[in-house]
Amino acid sequence: MQFSLQLSAYYPDKSYGGDRVYRDMIEQAQVADRFGYDSVSITEHHLINILMMPAPLQFAVKIASKTSRVKIITAVAVLPLHDMRIFAGELVCADIFTDHRLMLGVGRGAFAFEMDRLGVPLENSREKFDESLDVLQALLNQEEVSWQGKYYQFECLTIMPRPVSQVPIMMAVLGLEAIYHCTKRGFHILTTPLSGDHQLMLDQVNAFKRGKAELGEQGEHLTLSLSRVAFVSHNDKDRHAKIAMAHDYYSRFDNVFTGPGIVENGMIKPLPRKMTLEQTAENLTICTASEMIDKLGPYAQAGIDRFIMNVNFGVEQSEVLDSIQCFGEEVMPHFTDNVTTLKKTV
Repeated sequence: MQFSLQLSAYYPDKSYGGDRVYRDMIEQAQVADRFGYDSVSITEHHLINILMMPAPLQFAVKIASKTSRVKIITAVAVLPLHDMRIFAGELVCADIFTDHRLMLGVGRGAFAFEMDRLGVPLENSREKFDESLDVLQALLNQEEVSWQGKYYQFECLTIMPRPVSQVPIMMAVLGLEAIYHCTKRGFHILTTPLSGDHQLMLDQVNAFKRGKAELGEQGEHLTLSLSRVAFVSHNDKDRHAKIAMAHDYYSRFDNVFTGPGIVENGMIKPLPRKMTLEQTAENLTICTASEMIDKLGPYAQAGIDRFIMNVNFGVEQSEVLDSIQCFGEEVMPHFTDNVTTLKKTV
């Protein structure tokens, strides 16, 4: 099992400054690069202060300039918000500028608040996403592409420059049948149980395995990446403090994901959660390094290829960096045999 660090920019205090938020994310990427993480992940979102990244390809290029080996995943780029004729060219350039370390995770959008205000309501985003993905693949793989669809109509054109490598495409899906069908179509899968329980994770893995098995040899290369909050704490007191912070973070996340989407001046309002603090503690992976090894064992045994950990839910940057390093030194070696660190040179 490989490990990825989700650079989920969280901006709870405007006085902190967006420049400082993104400097923190770059510093986290550098530590992940140094301590053997497989990749870092960037999530595209607009108009809100959670997962705040309106320019994922630009940020991928910046991260590549500050790191040496770590892969960079857009987890995810929201295709319905982009014109594929422009996005395809930007993607090719980003692949070149990142020295071909880019992996393209794509999705339809998740938060009604931002999708409505950007003119692609969630009830229409699935249909537009499907057509956008077809257009994108055609533009990347063919020259002189024309299109007559519901959302795209254009005469023959060729995106330039032409791709010099194939960027892996990963589909972001949550539902079990969606995971199964996207796997059968030959896509890598990005998913998460969010704050769901262990059984939901197993069901998601089994849906992936079912689709992969039906592809046979053609599906052997496909991978399953799973994301959730994970943080290395030092003791019980520290653990409880981090769980309380994560619970508060999710009181905002739930507002825009499953709730009414109450946002004021870009700031998501915290709302009471249906889930208790105790349930949050049970479903998230916040614990000591030794406990983390035990908690991640079932993920590896289930067959997850990449565990994407979100450490940004309001914790001070110094503690976040400490958690990233501790995880790389004490947890990752139990699950992968190709972890390399540069501790001796720093």
